[in-house]
Amino acid sequence: MRKSEIIKIAVVGPESTGKSTMSAFLAKHYQTVWVPEYARGYCEKLTAPPTWQDEINMFHGQLALEAAVLPKANKLLICDTTFITVKIWSDQIFGKAPQQVVDELPKHPYHLYLLLDIDLPWQDDPLRDFPHLREHFMDVWHNELKALNATYVTISGTGDDRYKRAVEAIDAYLSEPGF
Repeated sequence: MRKSEIIKIAVVGPESTGKSTMSAFLAKHYQTVWVPEYARGYCEKLTAPPTWQDEINMFHGQLALEAAVLPKANKLLICDTTFITVKIWSDQIFGKAPQQVVDELPKHPYHLYLLLDIDLPWQDDPLRDFPHLREHFMDVWHNELKALNATYVTISGTGDDRYKRAVEAIDAYLSEPGF
């Protein structure tokens, strides 16, 4: 990836790890924009559990939303999750993911992934389903990122320490030769 292109930072992790809050903070810190999680708005409108087709719709919606926000980015684009979430949820709920999602994963790389740790307390939310599986999903995220040969850093800590560690990880990445 060339130095002149927009650097894409993905903020990922299990439920209730502060991805949206972190994404908003990082966008403000780096004076850029962030891509919200498409699935959240989509699922808020559902009247029944998501179907296989809903997962495919969320995949396309996340890609379209990211494409729409990208031209507004100022050197960095912060992404509140990615469509890897569609794969992870589909694997959990349906036992497999839509093939087009699996096929597209390696074609949509991010420069750096910040994997938010599960060390924050669980926050109840009607769209969160698995408070008892946080460790399982943390392992799943590590495995998915490794399978993509992704560059990622696990971000732990609470409060300002968590934000500081995220900024340090991005700054370290940006200071690498070529950037």
